[in-house]
Amino acid sequence: MLIQEGDKRTPATDLMLASILAFVAGGVNSAGYMAYRYFSANMTGNVSMASELIAISQLDAALGFLAIVMAFILGAFLASILIEIGKRHKRDNIYALTLIVEAGLLLLVGLAFALSAHPPNGILMVGLLAVTMGIQNAASTRISGSRVRTTHVSGVATDLGVGFAMLLSRSSSVEKAVTVLRLKLNLATIAFFAMGGVLGVLGFQLLGGMTFCVFAMPLIVLSVRYLR
Repeated sequence: MLIQEGDKRTPATDLMLASILAFVAGGVNSAGYMAYRYFSANMTGNVSMASELIAISQLDAALGFLAIVMAFILGAFLASILIEIGKRHKRDNIYALTLIVEAGLLLLVGLAFALSAHPPNGILMVGLLAVTMGIQNAASTRISGSRVRTTHVSGVATDLGVGFAMLLSRSSSVEKAVTVLRLKLNLATIAFFAMGGVLGVLGFQLLGGMTFCVFAMPLIVLSVRYLR
C-alpha cells in the first residue's frame, strides 16, 4: 500500500489508503477544533476567515488563520522534500517514513496537552496539526498520482458531482467503469473523513488532547510493516 506509486497501484489499494488517511484527517480536524476553534485541515475556510478579518481590520486574528495556512504549506513542502531525498537514496519505504513523521507530530501534540499544566498555545498546536495535515495530503497525493487527497473534501465533493454527471453521459462502458471506481474512492474519502470527525469530537470529550495520540495509531500500524 505504501510502496507502489501512480498507475502501478490498484483501485483497492487506493481505496484502503484513502479510507485510513481520511479517517485520521477527519479526527484530527474535529479534535483540533474542539480544542481551539481552529480547523487544521480546512484551508479554504481558514483563507476565507483571514480575508473576512482583514476586511474588518482584525489583523491579529487574521494572521493566526494565515499562519495555519502557511503551516499546512510547510507540511506539504517538508513531505515532498523528504520523499525526494528518499527516492534519491532508493528508499522504497519513504512514504511509510513520511507517515511516521506525521504520527510523531501527532504524538507530540497529544503529549503536550497531557503533560502541560496549562493549555498549550493555540496557534502553535493547531499549526503543528496543520503541518501533519500538509504532510499527509502531500504524501497521499504523490503516491497515488493525485487520485487520493484525504484532507481536501471540497475537491472530493466536486469530483463526486462531476462523476455522477459522467455516469449520465454517453460514455463507453470502460469509461463508466473507471468513473464508478473514482466515485467509490471519493465516497469513501468523504464517509471516513466524517466518521473520523465524529470520533474526534467524542474522543476529545473523553480523552482531551490524548485524542491526537489515538489518531496517530492508525498511521503507525499502517507504516510499521514497511520500516524494515
